[in-house]
Amino acid sequence: MTTLPTTVTTADVLARLERLPVTRRLMLIRVIIGCATFFDAYTVLAIAFAMPQLVSEWDLSPTQVGLILSIGYLGQLLGALIFGSLAERFGRLRILFITILLFVSMDIACLFAWNAASMVLFRFLQGIGTGGEVPVASAYINEFIGARKRGRFFLLYEVIFPVGLMFAGIIGYFLVPVYGWRAMFVVGLVPAVLTIPLRFLMPESPRWLASKGRLDQASAVVSMLERDATKRGLLLSEPVVRPIDPVASKRSDWRELFQGIYRKRTLMIWGLWISVYLINNGLITWLPTLYKQVFKLPLQTSLAYGWITSGVGVFASIICALLIDKVGRKRWYSTAFLLAVAPLLTLTALGATSAVQVVILATATYAILQTVSFSLYLYSAELYPTRLRAIGTGFGSAWLRAGSSIGPILVGWIVADFGIRYVFSAFAAVALMGGLVTVFFAIETKGRILEELSP
Repeated sequence: MTTLPTTVTTADVLARLERLPVTRRLMLIRVIIGCATFFDAYTVLAIAFAMPQLVSEWDLSPTQVGLILSIGYLGQLLGALIFGSLAERFGRLRILFITILLFVSMDIACLFAWNAASMVLFRFLQGIGTGGEVPVASAYINEFIGARKRGRFFLLYEVIFPVGLMFAGIIGYFLVPVYGWRAMFVVGLVPAVLTIPLRFLMPESPRWLASKGRLDQASAVVSMLERDATKRGLLLSEPVVRPIDPVASKRSDWRELFQGIYRKRTLMIWGLWISVYLINNGLITWLPTLYKQVFKLPLQTSLAYGWITSGVGVFASIICALLIDKVGRKRWYSTAFLLAVAPLLTLTALGATSAVQVVILATATYAILQTVSFSLYLYSAELYPTRLRAIGTGFGSAWLRAGSSIGPILVGWIVADFGIRYVFSAFAAVALMGGLVTVFFAIETKGRILEELSP
């Protein structure tokens, strides 16, 4: 193991961190955070599979359905803004603990909702916790891994999010027809137990500690990871120390997101977030209800079709996780956005007159764009330095929440006033916009050290 220098510097800590292999402790960190993210994703989509029964039980209008589906995303927008800032100030782990407690407690509250207004309130508060957890977790995971393995390691963690969405579909299919809509929220209580290992089995981000001048603590975390590697008989290469610009450790705030090289990056990533989530969450949250209300399918069939869409999205996400370090972020995203236009325009041309057309072509669209939506946390975290990473990812994912809230409302409005076929033509226009933003404004980040991307 490398002998530590007498005086620890930020450059030394980062050099030692970059050369580390993926150890068992890093795998454990990914599993713990992944479990929290799994149930975060489950919580996001649980309401979609409860909704077909709630429509009948509470006699909900299309506008009320759209509001209930969307309000959680508005809460997530607020949570992403608040907790991203707090994570820069107080550290990643402490804020993760708070966000998980918040969305679990509101999951309990949803069990006792009695009408549309109460469900709107509880989903909004739950969304605040959910919106804070994912961007902070993404910044945390990114800060442990070197450039060569970062995409694959992070996305194999992030793939747990679409798995959580698929799990919501499975639970909805088997439990809602038998036990009612509340079964969705009972299952969502599982992450309460995750707060215990989160507090005691995981170290704080060494990059965050170094950015705060707590170099001895940062070095201790890296030393622990080095010991894990050497115990397994792995040989560590000599760290390559690169000079660190003094600006990297300066105090900063959200205004720097709109200064220098970060202005273009910030506006670009916002465009990607809002485009992909407006489409995908508009689709995935409304499809079970559309199958039942528009195509008059039985409840169980409607839920099964919704599950198929989620399941195909998971397989597409796994393929992306394994290949994106080879293909590159910019090439993958631009191709996905432009490719998704085809099935959406096909549905428009066909008139979306049958459930079979929708389940095939909408699923194809969702799967293609799911490779973008689940990996944008990786890309967002790569665009900013440590002092801005959590807040930059949080602000970016706030537009995820904006797009996610607009999508279901847009679907409800278009279906009620114009018909289902025009939903898909509107989504095709948004996908085209996302593709053009990527082509003209995105930068490539594959294989580059985080500090190199943000000099």
